[in-house]
Amino acid sequence: MSTLAQSAVAPQVKSTISVPRPDACRTALETVGANFTRYGLVIVLLWIGALKFTAAEAAGIQGLVANSPLMSWLYRVFTVQGASNLIGAVEIAVALLLAVRFLSRRASFIGSIGATLIFATTATFLFSTPGVLQHGLELSTTGQFLIKDLVLLGGSIWTAADACNACRVR
Repeated sequence: MSTLAQSAVAPQVKSTISVPRPDACRTALETVGANFTRYGLVIVLLWIGALKFTAAEAAGIQGLVANSPLMSWLYRVFTVQGASNLIGAVEIAVALLLAVRFLSRRASFIGSIGATLIFATTATFLFSTPGVLQHGLELSTTGQFLIKDLVLLGGSIWTAADACNACRVR
C-alpha cells in the first residue's frame, strides 16, 4: 500500500478502533474496582445502618446530629433513639437500592443519590460539630472518624455516575 493510501486509511482505522463501547471497554481492574466501590458502600451503609438501632450508637451520634444545622430538627420530632432508628432505616434502604444494580440500574442510581446525600450530610459534621477542628487544621478523634466520609462521598458520586451511564446505554 502506498504512503498516500496509508495516510488516508490510518485515521479511519484509528477512529474505528478507538470508538468507546460503554461496558465492553472496562478492564478487569476497573470492574473489580467498581464492584469493590459499590458493594463496599453497601456493606458500610448496612453495617452503620444496623448499628443505629442500638442505644450505644444512638448516644454516639447524638452530639453530631444535635449540632448539625441539617439534622438537629430530628430531636424536636423524635427521641434520640427514634431519630437514630430513622437514620438507620434510611441507610439500610439506600444500601439495598445500591446493591441491586445487577437487577435495576435505575434503583441503584437512586440508591447512589441517597448515599451521596448521606455522606454529604455527614461530611458537614466536620464543620458543624464543636471541637472537630483543633488548632487550625488538626483533627480531633471525632474529626479523624468523620474525614473518611469524604472518600465515601466520592464513591457514592462515582456509583451514581456509573449507574446513570448504564441506564443511558440500555
